[in-house]
Amino acid sequence: MKIICVGRNYTEHAKELKNDIPTEPVVFIKPDTALLRNNEDFYIPDFSKNLHYEAEIVFKICKVGKSISEKFAHRYYEQIAIGIDFTARDIQENCRIKGLPWEISKAFDNSAAISEFVPKTNFENVNNITFSLYKNDAIVQSGDTSNMIFTIDKIISYVSKYFTLKTGDLIYTGTPAGVGPVKPGDNLKAFIGKNKMMDFNIK
Repeated sequence: MKIICVGRNYTEHAKELKNDIPTEPVVFIKPDTALLRNNEDFYIPDFSKNLHYEAEIVFKICKVGKSISEKFAHRYYEQIAIGIDFTARDIQENCRIKGLPWEISKAFDNSAAISEFVPKTNFENVNNITFSLYKNDAIVQSGDTSNMIFTIDKIISYVSKYFTLKTGDLIYTGTPAGVGPVKPGDNLKAFIGKNKMMDFNIK
């Protein structure tokens, strides 16, 4: 399986990082070794001095597809979770300055925390899902998929032009504004609506 991530998919987040608003999805990939499951502790890697959280809604692909039309994209996912795209911001900035790819800042081990999945039928409209992240019991991010620049169907259609999507692949759909650093001793709690989906510690 592969983890497909979309960057800059919320206008306010793009602005807070002083990035241009994209006209098509900004896509990068993480390996399966990036997954962090079951509320396990996240250990800050020794190569970063500025490690950030980025909470986002995640969809799981349920069948193989290639060059999927946007109008049929809803048939390719049945489950939804919340995830955190951990980012070594200092390394990312250094890579960007040098014009280099920045996978080493995004795709390192345990950089893709993920909650349990729930059926998408739990939601009246997948394009209107609220979610939030708390650090040490104070809210730091609040988002709604209605504010995504590119909907999940648009993302699936776009990505599947370049990569065959396979059963079990995960799509992280981007983070709203409010990203920030974590340090050892912090606690993160992630919610979809009012349902707590993740609760784990930073080491």
